[in-house]
Amino acid sequence: MSAATAINPDSVSGPIGRPPLVPLATLIGRELREESSDTPIVKYEYYNYAKRGEDLVLIKPDCLRVPNDPSTSFSVFGVFDGHNGVSAAVYSKEHLLDHVMSAVPEGISREEWLQTLPRALVAGFVKCDIDFQRRGEVSGTTATLVVIDGLTVTVASVGDSRCILVTPGGELSLLTVDHRLDDNEDEVNRVRASGGEVGRLNICGGQEVGPLRCWPGGLCLSRSIGDMDVGEFIVPVPHVKQVKLPSTGGRLIIASDGIWDAMKSDVAVKSCRGLFTKEAARTIVKNALRTSGLKDDTTCLVVDVITTVRNVTAGAELSLPSPKKAQKLKALFFGKRSHSMGDEGKAGRASRSVGSVEELFEEGSAMLEERLPSRASSDPFRCAICQMQQSPTEDLLMDSDTEKSQNQLDGPFLCTDCRKKKDAMEGKNRPPKPPKNR
Repeated sequence: MSAATAINPDSVSGPIGRPPLVPLATLIGRELREESSDTPIVKYEYYNYAKRGEDLVLIKPDCLRVPNDPSTSFSVFGVFDGHNGVSAAVYSKEHLLDHVMSAVPEGISREEWLQTLPRALVAGFVKCDIDFQRRGEVSGTTATLVVIDGLTVTVASVGDSRCILVTPGGELSLLTVDHRLDDNEDEVNRVRASGGEVGRLNICGGQEVGPLRCWPGGLCLSRSIGDMDVGEFIVPVPHVKQVKLPSTGGRLIIASDGIWDAMKSDVAVKSCRGLFTKEAARTIVKNALRTSGLKDDTTCLVVDVITTVRNVTAGAELSLPSPKKAQKLKALFFGKRSHSMGDEGKAGRASRSVGSVEELFEEGSAMLEERLPSRASSDPFRCAICQMQQSPTEDLLMDSDTEKSQNQLDGPFLCTDCRKKKDAMEGKNRPPKPPKNR
């Protein structure tokens, strides 16, 4: 190695010379700040106890919207709680994400992708249900799918698996809606309006026992993937919610009903406060089992979205503070509030922008016209669900009812099979009920 040569600083200060050297600590600090603000780190672990072996977990932390382009990366996590066999859960785990991504147009920007994603999730869930039912199997499954792109989290769900979000400041948000008939009067009304019957089991003497169920089939849920032996009023159209995390990140807890039957959301959060993801998932499951025993498959997936330089430099995952520590952290980040009205307003705005969850989108309607995009002028005969291209034929364009035909042209285009599925879910063209014997 040659000896070092002394260099006059003046000789490198101009535009032609090398830029001044930056201390390594400063360089690393810059990289960490850039990484924590633009590319959050995602840590995850899951834990489960199996009774029937029908709970499945999907973990795909390194997805790319555009092949070979790391700037389009996103992460996907899911929990599938099967019933009447594991087939529907297995199929959904393997194919649901592909169906969702097939409904996302190519060549769009990140902003357009995030705006398109809620509709693509609806199309993907329905397509997954149609394809699985074609297999002729009677299994069904809940599905909770979580897509994380930077600080934007989009959650789609059918059934009673649940996803909750908690921020380092202690703000708790429920990102899913339970589709249990006992807990959702709107779904009871929808099922009845679509031709289903809702009631409890009848035992000797006409006494009703157990949870509300859909008949035929006796399912306690109003939405799922699969379940072809139950009426079409059990729909795969997901509730979708999209939020933006605060700059301090957040923790997601995604779990099957084996957890939520045993503890409330706030109890689950408190039980894993201050724990890394692996120990957090384990603690939630064990506490649920301690409370109610192993009555069902019990699965918990904990995902931390880490953004702050403090967490990155320490190599630590997002550990949620106790309430007292949370107040200290708020004081540290936002400062003590002044008693003047002007200062309080400024502090409040800072708190909402830095430490609060911003809701971007939420929709739970089961009506596909309200959930799918209208037909595109550039590709008007591509089905909004299965993405199959169909030739414009007379039976697709014409209808004896001019107003109905115009509505179909204005709304999403659906191929023949997908329109049949839509009409069946809405209770159209169902045979009339036979009169009751008196």
